Amino acid sequence: MEKLANADVLEIAAGNPEARPREPKWGADDDFKIGVLIHDVARMRRTSFDQMMKPLGLTRSQWWVIANLSRQDGMVQTELADLLEIGKVTLGGLLDRLEAGDWIQRKSDAADRRAKRVFMTANAQRLLSEMRAHEEELNRIVFRNIPVEARGLFRDVLRRMRDNLLDGAQ
Repeated sequence: MEKLANADVLEIAAGNPEARPREPKWGADDDFKIGVLIHDVARMRRTSFDQMMKPLGLTRSQWWVIANLSRQDGMVQTELADLLEIGKVTLGGLLDRLEAGDWIQRKSDAADRRAKRVFMTANAQRLLSEMRAHEEELNRIVFRNIPVEARGLFRDVLRRMRDNLLDGAQ
């Protein structure tokens, strides 16, 4: 299998028009290994972040709700359940615990009284600062010895992969 040298990758990442990426000759096994590697890195990163959140008394499910609300505070519970890929009943119990801990607040939707919107509290807003600090710390570990140019290329490739999957699902 033909691999790009680090120098080639950096030239491509820097936008050098003379750099010519070579199409790798991947077989099914190589594609599978990439999928496993992406899965392993994501799982290990979540587990490491879980350990960082543990002293704050939050489970993975709880910090994941808060992280998603930070992107769109005030979501309807059904939208949040869909986004998190969990059932409405499961989300209801999770939100009960978060509400009891004063992390979130549920309010009736103005247009549909049956629907409940979920909002972060001031405590959750403060927690986000700690979560971001832990994320920065974790990223320093994850990206150690990886050049900045390669990080940008990596981010772009993952975004394109995500977009390709979203396009393929439609």
